[in-house]
Amino acid sequence: MILFLTSSPFVDGADRAILSNANGFIDRLLEALPPYCRILFVCSDPERHDLTCQFGADVVSACAEAGIWFSSYHVLTGENADCAEELVTNSDFIVLAGGHVPTQNAFFQDIHLREILEGYPGVVMGISAGSMNSADEVYVQPEEEGESSPDFQRFAQGLGLTDINVLPHYQKVKDNILDGRRLFEDITYADSWGRVFFALPDGSYFYQTEEELLLCGKAWCIENGILELLTQEEEVLDMANL
Repeated sequence: MILFLTSSPFVDGADRAILSNANGFIDRLLEALPPYCRILFVCSDPERHDLTCQFGADVVSACAEAGIWFSSYHVLTGENADCAEELVTNSDFIVLAGGHVPTQNAFFQDIHLREILEGYPGVVMGISAGSMNSADEVYVQPEEEGESSPDFQRFAQGLGLTDINVLPHYQKVKDNILDGRRLFEDITYADSWGRVFFALPDGSYFYQTEEELLLCGKAWCIENGILELLTQEEEVLDMANL
């Protein structure tokens, strides 16, 4: 399996979805995919069929504009969840949508996606929540009102595709206030004791194969309550050297 863990792979501020080649993203994606691949778009909310179908169509259009062509395109939602294994088996490229992490995580567990993906030989791309839920143990960073409560489940079993815990959209959310508390300084830093989180701005991503794990673009590491800048834009860090 080849895995792309993105914050957002799209050009920021564009009036439509356009794939960004920041940090060589499109180049690596083109190299990883077969010439005409079968794409499966997996939702974040199994009940929001309208949102899922629109987001999936935007991704396909953006990929086609970047020179990535598909022989087939399917969407996995709550409506066809019983076909999850068949849809995964008959795909070369799986896109895990962005959205609300706990909602997506619950859907993944309901359809046993972790087990279905065992030994999957294709390419998987996570977007935001999809990247977060790709981890073995997911850090469910509080996002919505009330989720800063100690009763909110901060960790959950993920897809087990990686050990990397991504915190997406760092440039947009780093100063967020949630329930009167600073999202990072008062909540996330405390949750990082004994753990490592990687804060990615849009355009940065992890590229993982059987042989290597690369951090591409600017990123920060949060470990034991301390934030550290790891890389700058256009830099590539081999995580084996970290």
